Amino acid sequence: MDTQVQKKSFAVTTWIVIILLALFILFKGALSFLVVGDMGQPDWAFRPVPDVPGESPYAIYEPLPFPQHVKGAEGE
Repeated sequence: MDTQVQKKSFAVTTWIVIILLALFILFKGALSFLVVGDMGQPDWAFRPVPDVPGESPYAIYEPLPFPQHVKGAEGE
């Protein structure tokens, strides 16, 4: 009376886990795409603005006649 114990195959369970993980990743990507979305082009202008605040077209003050920051001829 030998009783044979059959080993249970986990191939189906493995494929179910793999498919569930893939569906989770796809769901997460779709959710992030829907939440963040694509807003299109921004409505503000990306015009080049000079680094020196006094030379910017949005500056409050007029630019200095001699904007040097070193001591010397007419830069003091």
